[in-house]
Parts: sequence; C-alpha cells; structure tokens
Amino acid sequence: MRRLPISEVNTMPGEAFVAAFGGIAEHSDWVAAIAERRRPYADRDNMVAAFEQAVRVADRETQLDLLNAHPDLAGRAAIAGDIGADSRSEQVGAGLDSLTAAEFDRFTDLNARYRERFGFPFILAVRGATKHDILAAFERRIDNDPDAEFATAIEQVCRIMRFRLEDRVGE
Repeated sequence: MRRLPISEVNTMPGEAFVAAFGGIAEHSDWVAAIAERRRPYADRDNMVAAFEQAVRVADRETQLDLLNAHPDLAGRAAIAGDIGADSRSEQVGAGLDSLTAAEFDRFTDLNARYRERFGFPFILAVRGATKHDILAAFERRIDNDPDAEFATAIEQVCRIMRFRLEDRVGE
C-alpha cells in the first residue's frame, strides 16, 4: 500500500479524509472526523497527536464505546474472519490465527473473565508481539484496578492508531 505524503493528507476534502482514515480507530469514524478539523498537520506525528487528542478529550461513555468497538483477541469473530482488515492483519501477525485448541481455550477464558471484570474487551497493540507475549499481558492486567485498566486500554488504542497511521502516511 502506498503511504500518502502529509501534504496530500492535508489537502484531502473532509469526507475523503474520514473515508480514508475512519478505520484507524476501530469502527469509530468520529475520531477521524474530529482529527480532520485539526489540519493542516506539520508532519505525521502531528497527525497522530490529533487522533490521540480526539480520543483523550472524549467523555468516558464515548471512550467506552470506542473500547467496545474492538474485537476480542483470538475471539470467535477473529477466527471467523469477521473483524476489520487491520485487526485481522494484526492478529495474524501475532500468530493468533494458528492457536492450538488449548491456547484458544485459554484466550476464550481470559477474554470472558476480562470482559466480565472491566466491561470492555482486552486491548493490546499486538504488532511485534507473539501469542505468548499477549497471554502474559492478559495475565498481568486482568487483576488491575478498573480505572487503571481503562486508562491502559485507552493507551493501547492510541498505540494501535499510531501503528495504523504509520502504515498509511509517510513522514
């Protein structure tokens, strides 16, 4: 995929911008719509900051909706290929498409326990991680304080957005 130069990003009509970058935040075009209003960007990092700022200034209910837009890692939707292209690629890259039955059962259990405890799916920017790294992160975070975990999940969403923008936009 060709990475767009920031000069091209800055001159896109608003609707085209949202169409091109609406999927950066999982099923949450509103993030791109807010970030679009902060153009022109000096560089890609400035663009990333605009997306992060849109998420950080949102009210907690909107942030919770954003978290809940994310699929479970190695969940049934992921296995069925019923998730966004970015999420699918990221999960495949982490080896979540080739779990053993025991690993799948462990992910299923952790996903359910995590969602029950926090009210949203476990979110981790999995780029560069292995399934073992992801399981270790699950184990570390599942007993976190709910407010601390909410903040951690938002941080992970911001990391995911950064990776996705770096894939699409040149420096």
